[in-house]
Amino acid sequence: MRLATWNVNSIRSRVDRVEAWLQRSDVDVLALQETKCKDEQFPEDRFRALGYDVAHVGHSQWNGVALLSRVGLSDVQVGFPGMPSWSSKEGVEPAQEARALGATCGGVQVWSLYVPNGRTLTDPHLQYKLEWLEALRVHAGGWLSEDTEAQVALVGDWNIAPQDDDVWDISVFSSSTHVSEPERAAFRGVVEAGFTDVVRPYTPGPGVYTYWDYTQLRFPRREGMRIDFVLGSPALTQRVTGARIDREERKGKGASDHAPVVVDLAD
Repeated sequence: MRLATWNVNSIRSRVDRVEAWLQRSDVDVLALQETKCKDEQFPEDRFRALGYDVAHVGHSQWNGVALLSRVGLSDVQVGFPGMPSWSSKEGVEPAQEARALGATCGGVQVWSLYVPNGRTLTDPHLQYKLEWLEALRVHAGGWLSEDTEAQVALVGDWNIAPQDDDVWDISVFSSSTHVSEPERAAFRGVVEAGFTDVVRPYTPGPGVYTYWDYTQLRFPRREGMRIDFVLGSPALTQRVTGARIDREERKGKGASDHAPVVVDLAD
């Protein structure tokens, strides 16, 4: 089975590229993040025509996550228990955002995750991010406690660079989110709950990234960040036979600022 994750930064702007990529990449399950549309605006028919079942959750022009699968899609879960809510507007009741979607695909519990950005080191959004990750750690760790053989993949845009080599110049980020110790500790917490970064052994750094900002010629200057990950449970990790970051898909007109991350699993 071939599993992939991709922050597409607006599915309506990128649907032609995603469709073409699926046709040539032979991916069985694709998790999408930042679809940036409501459920009724998601181009579900385009993907169903390619043989994929579809699940999507989106409330507005922000956030949004989806799962596409041609190996079955069942037990769909929108959000996970304990997932925090958020509101940045005074007088508006906090609500759960469209950041987590899980389903069973080909016998694997796949979660498409779009972790909150955090914004700045002094913004309340950072505390929301840390609480969100802690809730994920507790919930995902619970699955493995209940079933040590569980096939689980936590995939998506984590908005964290866990190691200094995961950014082109750590000094540039000295006062920024994504590399702060609390964020890295939160990422390690998920790993220590029993999950493994299954892509890094096949794509070692430095200089290996999944995201390049649109500004300041970051992509041609190779100034990127590794912030998109596939974390596998022990049973899933044992099945991994290869992984890659499709940097070529970041090139050309209309590209997302993220590249797809692909993992191959033995049957």
